[in-house]
Amino acid sequence: MSRVSVARLCHSVLSKSQVSKITPVRPVPDDLFAGRPSLKKLSLWDDEGVFEDPLTIATGRKQYEPQWYGLQTAFKEIERLGHEVTDAGNPIGLDLKTRYVVKGIGKEQVISSKVQIYYDKATGKITKVQDKWDGSLPDSSFTNVFRQLNSVSVPKMVGVPKNDEEDAKRGNQ
Repeated sequence: MSRVSVARLCHSVLSKSQVSKITPVRPVPDDLFAGRPSLKKLSLWDDEGVFEDPLTIATGRKQYEPQWYGLQTAFKEIERLGHEVTDAGNPIGLDLKTRYVVKGIGKEQVISSKVQIYYDKATGKITKVQDKWDGSLPDSSFTNVFRQLNSVSVPKMVGVPKNDEEDAKRGNQ
């Protein structure tokens, strides 16, 4: 995959300074992990893509899009404390350290993640993102039931904009 294609993928999840480590192409300034989704960024994902973290296994656009928009709903603040692109291959590897402040209760949580971004070399679309908190994902049937439940319940509670105009009204782009 060319450096430009890798950058295009990274634009959907990385900040400007992160992408500049991979390519000189001008990136989208905000990223998904900072709670700044947009329909434009999510258009880089395959319709059947998968997002996994310790809380969810979201398969398909109708499940993974609300997970990203849900960050705006759940958190008052999201601050990137550190980041490093560890691999520009397939998967693209990132180490992220992020501080989250929960809305309403003000609880602060710092999460260190190892993120892997898989993409289809033919289409350039993201097919899977794994956000491994402290470097791992849960691997028990019991926990996976709750992760699957999250993937179907969050879309019932979190709306996704229907067009760019709605997205812009939310402050996304």
